[in-house]
This record gives sequence, structure tokens and C-alpha cells, in this order.
Amino acid sequence: MTALLRAENLVKHFQAVQAVDGVSLELAEGETLALVGESGCGKPTVGRLLLRLIEPTAGKVFFQEKDITGLKEREIRSLRREMQIIFQDPYGSLNPSMTVGDMLEEPLHLHGLYREGRVAELLMLVGLAEAHATRYPHEFSGGQRQRIAIARALAVEPRLIVCDEPVSALDVSIQAQVINLLQDLQRRFGLAYLFIAHDLAVVKHIATRVAVMYLGRIVELADKRSLFANPRHPYTRALLSAIPVPDPTLARKKIILEGDVPSPYDPPSGCRFRTRCPHAQALCSTKVPVLEDGVACHFWKEIGSFSAAAPLTAVNERLLRLQAAFHPGGTP
Repeated sequence: MTALLRAENLVKHFQAVQAVDGVSLELAEGETLALVGESGCGKPTVGRLLLRLIEPTAGKVFFQEKDITGLKEREIRSLRREMQIIFQDPYGSLNPSMTVGDMLEEPLHLHGLYREGRVAELLMLVGLAEAHATRYPHEFSGGQRQRIAIARALAVEPRLIVCDEPVSALDVSIQAQVINLLQDLQRRFGLAYLFIAHDLAVVKHIATRVAVMYLGRIVELADKRSLFANPRHPYTRALLSAIPVPDPTLARKKIILEGDVPSPYDPPSGCRFRTRCPHAQALCSTKVPVLEDGVACHFWKEIGSFSAAAPLTAVNERLLRLQAAFHPGGTP
């Protein structure tokens, strides 16, 4: 299958800060690739690099097999119709001085797509009423504002949407509604999502594949089922073991990582995870592990099986019930 979006060895340094270092990934049409990791690992930076919202220090981005890294501003503006973004903060990303209708009309006029009734269609598409077009962002709840942000991204009929933690600022019941909406829109329009998140329970529901980042690099990339059932990288295992389970009687082994995340100003030599890894050996300090067979670890084959994945089921079932409760025709 031809990739809709492909990145090759993306690098982004903000002066001395090595925010992203050698990230490569592919995204197919209609697929959801989740990008997960701790705060500060470079997830939003990758999303912005893919959209050319910021310029890479090195590396290339291909959209429909066309290198977009060197495109000029006018060509990039034309490409914006194909690639959109939904930001984490739905209030900060909406202009407080514009009505919802004006915000939705603006990209339509910019790309020559405006027609009578289109704003009403977009609002209905995300579960809002036509009357909402005359209101301002401060008159909506957080979940409604995020729906408006989704409608704005859909206005120009894109093929790819970067979802930058779109539900992390919302409570769980509203998260379920927004996730349902994103999944319904994907099925209807064949959208591809790069879903940036830190909530792995949400990721398990919406993702097709998952890429795990640590300190600017992808350390594991696998399909959703494989990654949650048998994570191979020590960092991925630690992330999964940290997911809270709403059952105090359930005994589980939690992997505690020693120390703090190293500074991107001066990352460790070799494997960047070695300073916190319980399986680190001498080789890890001298040789950078290459992402092969979906994992960047010198000794992943020698690490025992992972046994903490099963308790994740309880969290996912709770989210699943919430999704069903807020889905048309669903049962609580």
C-alpha cells in the first residue's frame, strides 16, 4: 500500500535543544497512527514538522510520494487543504473575537470552497446546531469548542489530520463523545489521523498502529494489538505498567524507572533510554540502537515476557461503556 504521508529521518534542533532526532514513519490513507510518550519527548514537534508549520533541521517529508520539504509558501498554502491540525486547547486555538460561522467561512473563502449552507453542514456534521454559527467561543463548553475545532479542520475536506492531544483537556465522558466523532468521521471520509496522546487507554481504542517516542526518537513502532499484548522495548513496558487500574484488589507489577528524563540539551550517548533502563549494558552507552523490526533496543530479544498488559482491560472496558453510552444507538 502506498503511504499517504512519509517522513524520513526528521531532525529538529532549536539551537542547542535536540527536540526531534531521526524520526521516520509512514501513514496510510484511512489509518490512525498514534504517537505516544512522556511530556517533552517531541511529539507535537513531529506533528508540526509533518505539516510544515515549522521547518526541519534535516530530513524529508513526502505527501502522496511528493517531497514537500522544499515547497515554497504558495505551494504549501495550496497543500494545507489536504493536511489539517486539531490543537490540544480548543479555546486557545479559536479566535475569541470571531463567531463560529466566521471561523468556518474563513478557510472556505481562502481555498475557494465557499457555498451557501456549507457552514450549517459542518456544524451538523460535528453534532452542533446551525444556530451556533452566530455565537463566540466563550459561549461553549470545552467539548463543544473541540467539536468546532474539528469542524474547522474538516472545512477544506482534508485527507490527513494531525490530532494534537485533542481529548486530554476534556473529562472522560466528553472524551468518549469526541473519540466517537473522530472515528465516525474517519469511516465516513476515509481520513488519516496522526493521533498524538499520552493516555494509552484512549490510544488503544482509536489507533491502528502506535509509535512510542522517547527523548526525540521513536523506540517502538507496532500495530496496536501487538504493542499492547507484547511490548518489546523496556520504555514501552514501563508506560503500560503505569496505566492506573480502577481495582484496588488487583495485584500487578509496576515498573518503576529510576532517575529523571535526561535533558534534550545534552542527551545521553548511545541509547537515550540507557540511563533509566533496568536492562542497560555497556554496549548501550556506545552504540545507537536502530529501529529494526519495529523496536530500537539492542537486547529486547533477551528480555523476558511482559505480564502487566492484562490489567489494562478494565480501563478500556470503562471507556468502551462510555463510548457506547454517548454513541447513537448505543447502550450504557
